[in-house]
Amino acid sequence: MRWNVLAAFAMSAMAPFPAVAQGTPPDAARLIDSVVIADVRNWLETEIVRLSVQSQNARHVDVDSARIEALDQQWVAERAAVDKPLIAATLSSPLSVYLTRVQAQAQGLYYEVFVTDDKGLNVGQSAITSDYWQGDEAKFQKTFPISADAVFIDEAEWDGELKIWRAQLNLTIADEGGNQAIGAATIEINLTELMRRQAVIGG
Repeated sequence: MRWNVLAAFAMSAMAPFPAVAQGTPPDAARLIDSVVIADVRNWLETEIVRLSVQSQNARHVDVDSARIEALDQQWVAERAAVDKPLIAATLSSPLSVYLTRVQAQAQGLYYEVFVTDDKGLNVGQSAITSDYWQGDEAKFQKTFPISADAVFIDEAEWDGELKIWRAQLNLTIADEGGNQAIGAATIEINLTELMRRQAVIGG
């Protein structure tokens, strides 16, 4: 499927960067500065993102907590199943294709990208997330309900498999006027690669 090819291309961009020792956790809030955030907003504040989120918000206007839980459980079950209708539909959406391309074009800076609606349900993503509902997590609770321009940077985490530091940049997605929150986005940043790039620029 198309999303499989794009996802594989995006993840392959992680490979060229050398492994580093774990060491002391980097300061994610300092590394993910205004320049990094502005770059993210440049491709996030686009028509395909807004329209995709607003369209799902309209479809989910009457979705209650029981339905949200059922969708989340379906997603988790599909991760281990051969047949994945919900996952396949989400990952093959125009927004997911767009986000996968954004991740690939970042050449290893973005480890994962996903966008949620006003209930915290996935709208589009560059890879399969562990669950479908993000509404009970800090990435959503510290952005969407706070303000239309809220930003939350989580702490750095060590990826023992890839030998890199990662941290999530989380932002509210606003309507075209920038006044009303319509959803949220999470961009997992490869801090190891970000530090390398900033060192090159600074040096």
